[in-house]
Amino acid sequence: MRTTILGACLAAAVTIGLPAVAQAATLVANVDVATQTMTVRKHGKVIYTWKVSTARGGYVTPAGQWRPYRMHRMWHSRKYDMAPMPFAVFYHGGYAVHGTTAESRLGTPASHGCVRLATTNAETFYSLVREIGPGNTRIIVTK
Repeated sequence: MRTTILGACLAAAVTIGLPAVAQAATLVANVDVATQTMTVRKHGKVIYTWKVSTARGGYVTPAGQWRPYRMHRMWHSRKYDMAPMPFAVFYHGGYAVHGTTAESRLGTPASHGCVRLATTNAETFYSLVREIGPGNTRIIVTK
């Protein structure tokens, strides 16, 4: 019994400070709105850090933690004039991580709320989510 309690205490000490939802995830994408970056961790190890564009003035990229629930190699926004959204990984309502052709805007707020990446990076992320599985992936957006 003492070993079980000690093991539980050690496990708790190791995970303190990590969001519970991220602890169980194999693939975690942390989107930092303040720095306009997305850091991707696989099994806890940083494997990518990319520039992104999140919501520009008048729009919002909501903060929170989600699992992807829908993916499309190519999606066209029904809300914004059928704008292309390559390698879209939807995580909250109509919000997605997806590629963009406006790569010169990456690193600055430029979207209607989605998280935009260079299309090659969006394809990499999309492939990782498919490989690991949406249930083992978390997208965490912080302000």
